[in-house]
Amino acid sequence: MNRRTIAPLEMAGHIAQALDHGVLLNSCADGRFNSMVIAWGHIGVEWGRPIFVCYVREGRFTRPLIDEAGTFTVSVPTDRLVPHVLRVCGTMSGRDVDKVAEAGLTLVDPVANGVPAITEAPITLECKVIYRQPQDLSLMPKDVLDRFYPADVPSTDCGSNRDAHVAYYGEIVASYVLED
Repeated sequence: MNRRTIAPLEMAGHIAQALDHGVLLNSCADGRFNSMVIAWGHIGVEWGRPIFVCYVREGRFTRPLIDEAGTFTVSVPTDRLVPHVLRVCGTMSGRDVDKVAEAGLTLVDPVANGVPAITEAPITLECKVIYRQPQDLSLMPKDVLDRFYPADVPSTDCGSNRDAHVAYYGEIVASYVLED
C-alpha cells in the first residue's frame, strides 16, 4: 500500500461532502482500536494550524480512547462507505464487537499519531488533539435539543441521545491518500 501525501486541506471540499454520507473516526488506546461513523465535523484552519473538529457523544466507546491517547484518525471514502462497513461501524459498539473483524476493515500503520488508517476509506487525516470542549446543552436552541438530544435512548446505546457531545479539535499532523 502506497501513501500519496496531500496538503492537509487539499481534499477539504470532498471531506465536507463525504460527511453527509458518513466518514470513519478511528481511535486507539491500550491496544484497543475502534472505528465509528461520524456525519458531523469541520475541516479548516484555527490558530494558524490545519484542524479537523469531530464531535463524540460523552457515552461513546470512542471518547475515552481519544481522551487517553490524545489522537484520532479520520478515514474518508473516495465515494461512499460500503453499506456493510457503514452498518457495523455506525450501529455497533466497539465495547461489544471487534469492528475490524466484523466489518472486514484493513488497517494500515499510521505515519505520525499512533492511530491506524483504513484502506476501505483511503483519504486519511491523522490528528493530534489540541483542544476539547464539552457542549453545554443549556445554551442550545430548543429545536436543536428536541431533535438531537431528546434524552430517550441511554448513553451506552449506539442511537444514544441523552448526553451531549465533546468537540475535539485535532491538528492535522499527517494527511495522505492510500493507493495500491
